[in-house]
Amino acid sequence: MENSYHIPVMLHECLEGLAIKPDGVYVDVTFGGGGHSKEILKKLSDKGVLIAFDQDPDAQRNKIEDARFHFVDQNFAFLKNNLRLLGYKKVDGILADLGVSSHQFNEADRGFSIRFDADLDMRMDKQRPLTAALVLNTYAEDKLHKIFGIYGEVKNAKSLAHTIVSARLLSPIQTLNAFKKVIDKHIPKGKENKYMAQVFQALRIEVNAEITVLESFLMQTAEVLNPGGRLVVMSYHSLEDRPVKNFIAKGKFSGEVEKDFFGNQQKPFNAVTRKAIVAGTVELAQNSRARSAKLRVAEKI
Repeated sequence: MENSYHIPVMLHECLEGLAIKPDGVYVDVTFGGGGHSKEILKKLSDKGVLIAFDQDPDAQRNKIEDARFHFVDQNFAFLKNNLRLLGYKKVDGILADLGVSSHQFNEADRGFSIRFDADLDMRMDKQRPLTAALVLNTYAEDKLHKIFGIYGEVKNAKSLAHTIVSARLLSPIQTLNAFKKVIDKHIPKGKENKYMAQVFQALRIEVNAEITVLESFLMQTAEVLNPGGRLVVMSYHSLEDRPVKNFIAKGKFSGEVEKDFFGNQQKPFNAVTRKAIVAGTVELAQNSRARSAKLRVAEKI
């Protein structure tokens, strides 16, 4: 059941952002427990189509038995090619709910949560060779410093990286408890959970190449959406929100928007809402995960 798997954040706002046409073709690139997908299907006619992507084998168990529904067990970095394989060059709306699902946090053996002792895995896609343990045990000190500093915004990233590299010479770091013991002196007292969440975020982003994947996905949305089609993206931290915001505003991830000879902006999207949409007080009281969520909606020009 999707409620125990993952409670969809800002469900109403996501559906409103998609501006669903009953006969349209829609894509949910982060299927998870199927919460968003089930509600999209309710708004589609018999001619409507919903294509869902999820690379997590656990999510496949939630597949929906419906003639209008297609499931793709791939990362959304492969959006365009998989749509073509299904016979769709263009679609009317794309929804992405980024980050880790509640289910993934609650499954101890996935290694996403700081609550359980487990192998340091953190792979969204179990087929990927790179795990958090491999990152910690094989990456050079300067690379670890960069990952913790940029992806985790960890203040003592340099000394943290040095401690990890020194400790692994004596014994490989394979489990969460072993990792905690290694870095214990760096964890600020009274802020243990926040600090570990930042460290884990950095490792998870590196293991799953999340920023690279997100940028590749956003570029492809511009190619596959019909004019007037909607892009709806929900992110949970600034590292995800920044490329989404920049791409919608400028059609690129850094620098200024390009202009043609006549001074017209050359970009694929217009923002539907000027600011990111955030969860209301009722939802925040019911679902703590919604606290950090930012929803951006864009329309293909």
